[in-house]
Amino acid sequence: MTPTTASEEPAPESSGVRSVQRALDILSLLTEDRPLIAIRDIVAATGLAKTTVIRMVQTLEQSGLLWATSSGYMAGPGLWRWAHLAHRSWELPPETQRMMRELAARERETVNVYVVRDIVRICIAQQESPQPLRHVVHVGDELPLWGGASAKVLLRNASDPLLERIARSSPDGEGHVRQLREWIDTATEQGYAVSHGEREEGLSAAAVPILGRSGTVVAALSLSGPTVRFTEDRVATFVKELQAAAAQMNERGFEHPLGSSY
Repeated sequence: MTPTTASEEPAPESSGVRSVQRALDILSLLTEDRPLIAIRDIVAATGLAKTTVIRMVQTLEQSGLLWATSSGYMAGPGLWRWAHLAHRSWELPPETQRMMRELAARERETVNVYVVRDIVRICIAQQESPQPLRHVVHVGDELPLWGGASAKVLLRNASDPLLERIARSSPDGEGHVRQLREWIDTATEQGYAVSHGEREEGLSAAAVPILGRSGTVVAALSLSGPTVRFTEDRVATFVKELQAAAAQMNERGFEHPLGSSY
């Protein structure tokens, strides 16, 4: 028998990957504003054949990830296990949560902790401002990395290819990479970053890095709120308070929830 060469080997089967992606696409259609979805909604949103959608929905239902009702399909009880696991894995230690509450109460602005995932930053913890007019990002929300105080400190060790991808996702396109590098260099030199209306008009923020064991930036701690309240004097106070809080997190190694691999 003639040996099979590398070029003659069959290509890896990708149908399994496609199925997983399609299942995730279906589940992602469920939101707070749309807790129920019908087969026709899934067909319209995904462009898949109705027979394919029905087969996938049945599989998701059997796994407990979807639940059939008279009005459509809702999130299934099987998701509770994953939600509970995620909550336990990413929940910050009680002392860190207390520190965030005290910081929000003292400075009266919203406190957030962000981490990087590819070209976005994800909010993993938040303590809302006590003021009626405040900035709120839900835990789990993904925000862009092409702007904002937290992005500037999170990208300290970012590679050139990553910065280029982030720049391409910005309103300014690839040319934005130069501005990103300037922001990152300034934030690295100062030890903090500030933003005014970069991602959203009228929104400002100040952020400092949280470091892992090796000194690498693993998260960003920020205060955010309406620009009108982020005067020069207040920003200076915010930065001082954030740095003090981050120093305590750094001393603990911030091993939870990011693990000890850092």
